[in-house]
Amino acid sequence: MKRIYFVCMFLCLTTSFAVRLAQAQTETVLYNFTGGNGGIPTSGLTSDGKGNFYGTTFAGGNMVQSAGTVFELSPNGSGGWNETTLYNFCSAPNCADGAYPEYSYVIFDTLGNLYGTASQGGANGCGVVWELSSEGGVWKETVLYSFLGAEDGANPVNGLIMDPTGNLYGTAYNPYNHKSKVVFSLNPSGGGWTEQAIYDAGKGYAGLAIDTAGNIFGATLTTAFELSPNGEGGWNSTVIHTFPDAPTDGKNAEGTPVLDHAGNLYGSTMNGGIGPGTIYKLSPGQNGQWTEQILYSFKGGTRDGAKPFAGIVLDTAGNIFGTTTGGGKFNDGTVFELVPAGGGYSEKVLWSFSGTDGNGPYGSLILDSAGNLYGTTYTGGTSEGVVFEVTVPATWTTTAQSSSPNPSVSGQAVTFTAVVTSSLGAPPDGEAVTFKKGTTVLGTGTLSGGSASFMTSALKVGTTTVTAVYGGDLNFAASTSNAVSQVVNKATTTTTLTSSPNPSNSGQSVTFTAAVTPQFSGTVKGSVTFYDGTTALKTVALSGGVAKFTTSTLTLGSHNITATYNGSTSFTGSSASLTQTVN
Repeated sequence: MKRIYFVCMFLCLTTSFAVRLAQAQTETVLYNFTGGNGGIPTSGLTSDGKGNFYGTTFAGGNMVQSAGTVFELSPNGSGGWNETTLYNFCSAPNCADGAYPEYSYVIFDTLGNLYGTASQGGANGCGVVWELSSEGGVWKETVLYSFLGAEDGANPVNGLIMDPTGNLYGTAYNPYNHKSKVVFSLNPSGGGWTEQAIYDAGKGYAGLAIDTAGNIFGATLTTAFELSPNGEGGWNSTVIHTFPDAPTDGKNAEGTPVLDHAGNLYGSTMNGGIGPGTIYKLSPGQNGQWTEQILYSFKGGTRDGAKPFAGIVLDTAGNIFGTTTGGGKFNDGTVFELVPAGGGYSEKVLWSFSGTDGNGPYGSLILDSAGNLYGTTYTGGTSEGVVFEVTVPATWTTTAQSSSPNPSVSGQAVTFTAVVTSSLGAPPDGEAVTFKKGTTVLGTGTLSGGSASFMTSALKVGTTTVTAVYGGDLNFAASTSNAVSQVVNKATTTTTLTSSPNPSNSGQSVTFTAAVTPQFSGTVKGSVTFYDGTTALKTVALSGGVAKFTTSTLTLGSHNITATYNGSTSFTGSSASLTQTVN
C-alpha cells in the first residue's frame, strides 16, 4: 500500500485491485465494503465476545464529506453478516469530529464504550482521540482530545491501549521532526482529559502493547522500546533492541508488538531477514538485557508472502498467525502460520489472496476459540476491501497406545504410553493426552516428541480397558487410540508373626502381631486367623496391614502358633508361624 505523510492536512487516497481466480475455498468473505458503507479498512477487528466484530474504515461513508467510519459486523442468523455503520466521520464543518481513522482498531471499556483515533480533522486539523457511546441504540461521538500539532504530537495513527485505571495511550507524529513519532498518554481528570507526550520514539506505524505491571512496549522502524512508570508520574524509557541494517535481522518494524504470558515480545518487520520481512521475538534476560530471535524470514514471491505490516496473534500452543501485504500465489498478500518445529519455526501459507476475496491485509488478525481467523483487507472484494474469515483446517492425527507390563499384578506400577503422529509430524511438546477407563479419567500425560506416558499402580484385579485421547489444537485434530485391555492378577503377600513376651509365664497376657505386606504396593485388607496348632484361636481384621491378638489362656509348654492371612480380591493368602513357650 502506498502511504503518503501529511501533517495537519486532509488526505485523499485512491486504490485499485486486480481480479483473479480464487483457489480452493478455505477463506470466506464475510462482508464487502463499497464506499458508501465505508471503504479501505486498514484496521484490525475487535470482538465483543458475543460474536460481533467492530472496526474502522479509512475512508468512505454516507456523508457528503466522507472520511471513514466505525462499523459493527453481526451474524444475521442465516449464515450471513449484517454491517451497521455506527459513526460517519467528517459530519461537521471542517471535520471537527475527526477524519480518516488510519489503522485505528477500536477498544472497549467496561461500560461498552468504544475508543479510537482519527489521523486528521479535529479542532486544529491535526487529528483526534474519540469515544463512541451508545444512548438508546444510537451511537454518539465525543472528541476526547484534538491534537494541536505542537509538542503534543499530530496525526495519531494506529489504535489505543487502556490501562486498568482508564488511562489511554497511543502514538502520533512529531510535527517538528517528521522522522519521529511521540507516545502520548490521555488521562481522565475533572470531567475532561489531559494529554501528555511521554516519549519521542521514532518513525513508524506500529501501535503499543501493555503488560500487567503497566509497562508499555512499542516499535519504530529501527528499534523496539519499553516505557516503565517511574513512580513519580513520569516514565523511564529503554531501547530493548535496535534493528541493524543487516541481512541477519529485520528492518522497518511496522507490526504492533504482542506480549505472551512469559513476557516475551513478538512483532514483524516489513523488510530485512533473507527477504522481504521477518517475524521476531524478544526475550527478557538478566540485568534488563533482551535477546532477539528471528523466528522466520519471508522469501517473497509466490513462495510464502512478503512485507508483513500487521502484528501477529498467538494461540495457546505457541503457534503464530499473521498476514503479509504482498507475496503469495497471486501477490496480493497471505495469511500465514508459524508452527514450532525442531527448536525453530516452520511456515505454512493458510491463504493467498487473489483480489476478488481481498487484497492487502494491513490489520492484525483475531482468533476465536474454534481456531478461526478474522481480519480485513484494504482493497479487493467487490469494491473497497473486505472482512474475511479463514478457517484453519486441522491435520488428522493417529494415536497409538501400549502398556507395560501386561499382565500385571495388583499394586504393580503399569505404564501406559501414547504416541501421536500426523503427516506434519508430532504435535507440539507440552500438549496433553488423557488416559481414560470409559468416561473416567485415570490420568494425563504430557507430549514430548510425540509421546506421552501415564503410570498408575491403582488398577483393580481383573481386566481394565484403557484408551488414550489426544485433545488436539488449532493445527492438529483430536484422536483416540486403540483400546488396551490391561490384565491385573492378584498379588502375592508375605506374612510375618511376632509375639511378646516370649517366653511368657502361665496366666500372663501374650500379644501376637501379624503384619501382611503386598508384593508391590498398596495396603492389604482382609483378616488374619491365629491358630494354636490346628485349633483356631481368633480371626482378626487387618488395620493398616496389621492384625493383633492377645490371650492369657495358653497352657504350660510349647505352642506352635500360626497366623494365616485369608486373602482378598486383590491379594493371595500367606502364613507365618512361631513357637511360644509358656513357663
